[in-house]
Amino acid sequence: MSIDVELKTIIEAALLSAARPLSIAELENLFAEGERPEPAELQAALAELAEDCRSRSVELKQVASGYRLQVRESFSPWISRLFEERPGRYSRAFLETLAIIAYRQPVTRGEIEDIRGVAVSTGIVRTLQERGWIQVVGHKEVPGRPALLATTKQFLDYFSLKSLGELPPLQEFIDDLALQAAPQDNLVTEHANTESIE
Repeated sequence: MSIDVELKTIIEAALLSAARPLSIAELENLFAEGERPEPAELQAALAELAEDCRSRSVELKQVASGYRLQVRESFSPWISRLFEERPGRYSRAFLETLAIIAYRQPVTRGEIEDIRGVAVSTGIVRTLQERGWIQVVGHKEVPGRPALLATTKQFLDYFSLKSLGELPPLQEFIDDLALQAAPQDNLVTEHANTESIE
């Protein structure tokens, strides 16, 4: 199959239909064995699609799990009005815990507590795991064998990153996350229930 409008539009249709990023392997599997494009052809079609999107309200974004079409961030003030339910706000404890895991991984809960100076709520760790943003990647070889926590591909996808190397400087990351925090977060206790930390 040559790189043509049909290949590009098939890829665009698949990315628009998918509720998640698609990898090169998943894009290859859209085609029957005999008509499957080469990975280089797919890459070229993706590059052309990205170029086509430059003047549009959507962009082709490569994240850890693959490629996705998404609305450009500059349109979020208008697009957010389509959704009645506002996204959850994050407590300061939630944001600090996530930032420590992202920048110090793999890290134990005890190490997070040492850095923060306070206990880490079980609800925060559970919520991060339920969102698929962190996972246990092993156990530290010390008495008690505490779990080592690290971020996941879902975390990278959510923040539109291809790899951890794309994380912004720590203070910038914390400031960006803090913009999502509700003003009353200072009143939220470490033992807040899951609803108040989401």
